[in-house]
Amino acid sequence: MKKLSTYKKEAKTFQKKHSLKLHQAQLLIAQEYGFNDWPELVRACENQAIEDTTSQQVDMFAVKAIAIEDSIEPDTSDDCSVESEREEDLTFEVKERVLNNKRKLVSIGQDFATFEPTATGLKKSILDATQPVRTLFSEAGFHDYESQGQGPENKVMKKAIFISKDKVTETVVSLYRPNTKMGDPRMWFRGLGKFAEAGAQVSLSIAGDDVLLINLSNVDLNESNSQVIAKLLELIPSDSSVADELLDKLKILARGEPLRATVKGSTAVGRAIETALGININSSKEPDYKGIELKSGRGTKNRTTLFAQVADWKISPLKKSAEILDQFGYYRDEDFKLYCTLSTKKPNSQGLQFVYDEKSDLLTETNVDFGDVAVWPGKLLRSRLLEKHKETFWVQVESIDIDGVEHFKLISVTHTKNPMSNQLMPLLRDGIITMDHLIKRRAKDGRVSEKGPLFKINKKDLSLLFPEPETYSLL
Repeated sequence: MKKLSTYKKEAKTFQKKHSLKLHQAQLLIAQEYGFNDWPELVRACENQAIEDTTSQQVDMFAVKAIAIEDSIEPDTSDDCSVESEREEDLTFEVKERVLNNKRKLVSIGQDFATFEPTATGLKKSILDATQPVRTLFSEAGFHDYESQGQGPENKVMKKAIFISKDKVTETVVSLYRPNTKMGDPRMWFRGLGKFAEAGAQVSLSIAGDDVLLINLSNVDLNESNSQVIAKLLELIPSDSSVADELLDKLKILARGEPLRATVKGSTAVGRAIETALGININSSKEPDYKGIELKSGRGTKNRTTLFAQVADWKISPLKKSAEILDQFGYYRDEDFKLYCTLSTKKPNSQGLQFVYDEKSDLLTETNVDFGDVAVWPGKLLRSRLLEKHKETFWVQVESIDIDGVEHFKLISVTHTKNPMSNQLMPLLRDGIITMDHLIKRRAKDGRVSEKGPLFKINKKDLSLLFPEPETYSLL
């Protein structure tokens, strides 16, 4: 089966060729491929995308082998060599359930990591707290492995909670760094073997000074599950005074005359709205309105920009955008450009691709022939996300032509806040978040400019990163 984007292109081509409405062309294309209508084709593509998603054998942290079942004490040998045991991929039903459960966790504002216990790990009873787990613990103020000493005398014990369909079970988590293996961070949850079978997808999240575990493989968080949802909703702060103020101003603008575009291109909408709100146009990375970021669009594109962030040049093989352009650019008209999209899925036409090293928490841009190109630390990207999108208004407009000049009529706004920063790198790893290079050397003066790199996500996938949004009509 083809990708949905391919069917969309065919529908648009068919529309133009036969002078049809887009929905008419979509219906005919869908029927040509054996579907009753366009929505049925879209659902089939989405199901295929879920089916094609490869399950991580060890998603966020690996289950390691030592000690005795239900023991809280580590074995002094600390031998943590465990091979992947699951030979078959998860079924479509489990993948879909886990994905929907992850969306629900994000929608209620709960950041999390996931892991998959192996049979050997459950027998030997120990977990290796890898970088994503340490990041989650540290950013939530739950535990800091970096400041923890080695040895059993420095072990920390905290409360953990298993949440299932029927009950909430309190248990204990042990957090420690052994004297062996260079003190690699370790953890274990007493009774994990009774809560999750080998191959289950288990989420790990923080609520105050407790760590919560949910078996995402056998629970439906979208059903009424008051023990889980009520527990997590209590943690989400609520202060809507600035948001209410901005929403009122946007409603006033929407009731007035359409806003005149002062520039052309993708920035035209944002500039028109910011000017009407009295916001100075500058290159600051700070949010636009009293801590709230404004994102505006005509609604014609599926991908939206999360933020722009250059690589950490100090640790990158190439030291600036101009060097990347020189190595991989091409001539387009008179200018020398590198306009391309990077993903972890496969190399693009320039041979560029992302690789995420979970252990080191580094996102690396590589080339099949050249090797490593540039590096982004996960910490840098997470801080950029939180800096840019602590709270965001996504404004939808309608483009109107008045006497040959583009104008914008405000239609609706979607309000998001508190992005799940710990989900950023897994979404990059899975190819859901991508990055655009927009580097150009102008022919007339040789000046190099980089509009990005722009980290982007499909609008339909925002629910994997942001808690449940609220959408308001401005009309």
